[in-house]
Amino acid sequence: MNLLKATGTIGGLTLISRVLGLVRDSLFARYVGASFASDAFLVAFRLPNLFRALFAEGAFASAFIPMFNRKVSDPDGRGLADGLVFAEQALAVLLPVLIALTVLLELFAWPVTLVLSGKFHGVTPGEFAFAVTCSRYTIPYLMLISLVSLFGGILNSLQKFWVNAAAPILLNLTLITALLVFHNADPLATARNQAIAVSVSGVLQLAWLGWACWRNGVSLRLRLPRLTPEVKRLMTLILPAAAGAGAAQINLVISTALAASLLSHGSVTYIYIADRLNQLPLGLIGIGLGTVLLPTISRQLGAGDDLAALDTQNRGMELALLLTLPATVALVVCGDPIAAALFGYGRYTPAATHYTAQALAAFSIGLPSYILVKVLTPGFYARQDTRTPVRFAVISMAVNLVGNLMLIVPLQHVGPPLATAIASSVNVWMLYRELERRGHFMADRRLRRRAPRLLLAALVMGAALWRGQMLITPYVQGSWPVRFGALAALVSAGMLVYALATVVLGAFSRDDIALLLRRRRAS
Repeated sequence: MNLLKATGTIGGLTLISRVLGLVRDSLFARYVGASFASDAFLVAFRLPNLFRALFAEGAFASAFIPMFNRKVSDPDGRGLADGLVFAEQALAVLLPVLIALTVLLELFAWPVTLVLSGKFHGVTPGEFAFAVTCSRYTIPYLMLISLVSLFGGILNSLQKFWVNAAAPILLNLTLITALLVFHNADPLATARNQAIAVSVSGVLQLAWLGWACWRNGVSLRLRLPRLTPEVKRLMTLILPAAAGAGAAQINLVISTALAASLLSHGSVTYIYIADRLNQLPLGLIGIGLGTVLLPTISRQLGAGDDLAALDTQNRGMELALLLTLPATVALVVCGDPIAAALFGYGRYTPAATHYTAQALAAFSIGLPSYILVKVLTPGFYARQDTRTPVRFAVISMAVNLVGNLMLIVPLQHVGPPLATAIASSVNVWMLYRELERRGHFMADRRLRRRAPRLLLAALVMGAALWRGQMLITPYVQGSWPVRFGALAALVSAGMLVYALATVVLGAFSRDDIALLLRRRRAS
């Protein structure tokens, strides 16, 4: 498989989703601003995001895909038919658990919201009741996105990556439609409508994945629940993988709860929007790499080709650094004009955009770590080891909690993002060292030679952007065409400088370019 091409396909669709996400967040900032209303919705939205990372997209995919692939590729079995029987058995157990969990969370939405928000800072009982109502509207999304993950895992294993990658677009389109059609002069009403739209989008995503499976000859029958040996194995893998895959989201939940309970209204919104900007390169690079690497490495290890698996992971890390390092430098250097151009209008004040840029710089320090987790964890999951990543994730969560408690008072809204970045870096270091110790990963000569050159090229680009952002600052407060024109000019200049620097410094050679062009023509 062409790793770059597959990652590019997923990354391209994710780019569409993330751009729509920026449009959604920009409209949300315009109609709701940075206030209690925005904080209440974002706390309610954090719950499905947490569950999606802990279970649906993270733990379930990490456990299900390797087992499904082994069934499909088993030379003594019936291939896809055996894999689909296993998927039906998993669905039979998963569905009643999800229904029960959804009902339970609806009944206990009050204490759940209390844990996620710390009851906010200085709110009235009526305001907290509004936050609980928003949580109740978003809770059904948990069940829907988990079923989406089952269908998406099957399609990813069949190398139909683009279908699952396109599903989040429906979430953003639904929320954008709700903002444009149902926004209200009262920010609380607009926030409530957004919460309803979250669960509506889950229905649409499930319908999309179900239709795609049917089109590809995949039809799952409902069975009576049975704890077969394969299902028991799946469950034992899911539980530890949940914390391992969702470490970053758990860290964000801790940061959100502390910010809501200790800082002034609007701080949750600054942190959320900064995280959304930080998630743009993470979505384009990290999700694409993680989606492709896990089934690819699983398939290579299943075939006994350990050297191919090692090379795949080296090239994944090289590609991650090539794309991540410039994004990190750009977000740290140019946070103010980016936040002002995208969010600095309507109810979102200039002070709010500046605070958002500060939080963005802190988050972005950890951007390489967030993405390298996606590259390194498949080395464990492909070998059906989900316990080691969870052990490291628990340690990183402890680091995050201590960092939050130490930094949130002196640094205010910058403290939680910085603690999250530090915790993620610690997690990556532990994952790397353990894979190296086991002999499952070793940076090859090509990676060792290119990594420092890529960093130097990114710093050269950063120096150019520092000068460029001074020139465009007067234009990021203008009309939409002027704002985006200025931002596009800055981004284009940065990309050009970085591309030239990588070639001049030998981080990316002309032979690589020629190889990519040949592969492009061949495809």
